[in-house]
Amino acid sequence: MTASPRGPIGAVFDLDGVLIDSHDQHQRSWFLLADELGRPLTEEQFKISFGMRNEQVIPGVFRWAEPDDRALIQELGDRKEALYRELLRAEGLEALPGVATFLTALRDAGIPVSLGSSTPRLNIEVCLSLTGLAGFFGAAYTGAEDVSRGKPDPEVFLTAARKIERDPACCFVVEDAHVGIQAGRRAGMRTLAVTTTHPAGTFVGDLAADWIVSSLGEVTVDGVLALFERA
Repeated sequence: MTASPRGPIGAVFDLDGVLIDSHDQHQRSWFLLADELGRPLTEEQFKISFGMRNEQVIPGVFRWAEPDDRALIQELGDRKEALYRELLRAEGLEALPGVATFLTALRDAGIPVSLGSSTPRLNIEVCLSLTGLAGFFGAAYTGAEDVSRGKPDPEVFLTAARKIERDPACCFVVEDAHVGIQAGRRAGMRTLAVTTTHPAGTFVGDLAADWIVSSLGEVTVDGVLALFERA
């Protein structure tokens, strides 16, 4: 069992932009919904929304519903996610480069993995099934239905850590989104940023990550252990 100075290590992964890249399907599903509704939507709004929960996006970013109209927000969110899954099933999905190799290395080192995402659990299940990654995670995945607060609140990552029985201080989180890095920092975890969504130079200040890589192909178990040796 691989351990940090404080205890056994655990790994927590975001989904989109880290394990997979379905950015295009997410964007297209939102714009398909906008067309169905006859509502305006810009690429800038979509960019702002990425990594956030639908309950935040629909009223707060797209302004398609009032914040207290939970029924409408749920209806619109469910329709968007159904469109997203239809696109995935029709087009297929592959894991990003280096993902399977790194997950295998973690398993071989005895480091359990968990997943914490802002997306609904059904989306997670479809993505893990299509990519063949489900065996690495088993039941250790946390989706939108499992938490009440979205990133940058740390709730989703704290919940993910509990599912693998790890102290958050002994976990590292892998994220591509700014709000995800903030959530990882607030959870007290080491943070690893993958630059699939934002360039390395944007992970500064409150968004600073402990390690920045362009893909998980650059990450090793020894590199992860070194994160926990730093002061």
